[in-house]
Amino acid sequence: MTRVPRFKKLAMAAVAGVVTPVLLAGCSEGKPQAVPELPARVCWGAFSGSEISPFLPAGEKVTVSDGDFVLEESLDSETCSVDVDGITRFTAHATFREFERSIEWSSWDSRDPRPLDVGKGGVIWDGGGATHFACEPSTSPSDPGKYIALYVHTLGGVDREKIRSAVPGLLKEFMTFAQRELKCGGGSAGR
Repeated sequence: MTRVPRFKKLAMAAVAGVVTPVLLAGCSEGKPQAVPELPARVCWGAFSGSEISPFLPAGEKVTVSDGDFVLEESLDSETCSVDVDGITRFTAHATFREFERSIEWSSWDSRDPRPLDVGKGGVIWDGGGATHFACEPSTSPSDPGKYIALYVHTLGGVDREKIRSAVPGLLKEFMTFAQRELKCGGGSAGR
C-alpha cells in the first residue's frame, strides 16, 4: 500500500514536469518579446530609429507612415506615424501657419502642459511636446509670414520620465530638420 501513493506522486510530478513547460511555452509564444526593428531614419528622415524605439512596445511588425515633407501654403500639414502591430504609438506633426497668433496649444490643456525652452512657445506634457518657429516672419501684424508648428506625441504606456527627458531633444531635432527642409533663414528660424 505504501507503493501506490509513491507511484501516484511520481506520476503527478512527471506530468507536471511535462505540462508546465508546454503551457509556459504556449503563453510566451503568443507575446512578442522585443520592439520591432526600425529603419535607420524615420519620419521623413527627421529622427533616427534608435531615438524612437524606446517609445514603442514589443510587437511583431512596425510601420512608418509619412510622405513628402512639403509645407507650401497656409494650413498645409504633414504627419508621420509609427505603428506597432497596426496601433499608432508615436506621431510627429508639422503645420504651416501664416500668422504666429494662430499657433496655440489649448487642445493639450487637459494634459497639464509645462513651458519648454525649445523654439517659441514650447510646451511639454506627459505624452509629448510642441513648439513653433518663424521660417519667414511677418513684417507687420496684417502681413502673413511662414510659421511652422511642430509636435511629437507618444501613445501607450511609456514612462513619463523617459518622455520628459527625450522630448526636448526630439523637438530640437525636428525643428532643425524642418528649417533645413523648408529652407528657412537661420537668423529668424530659431527663437
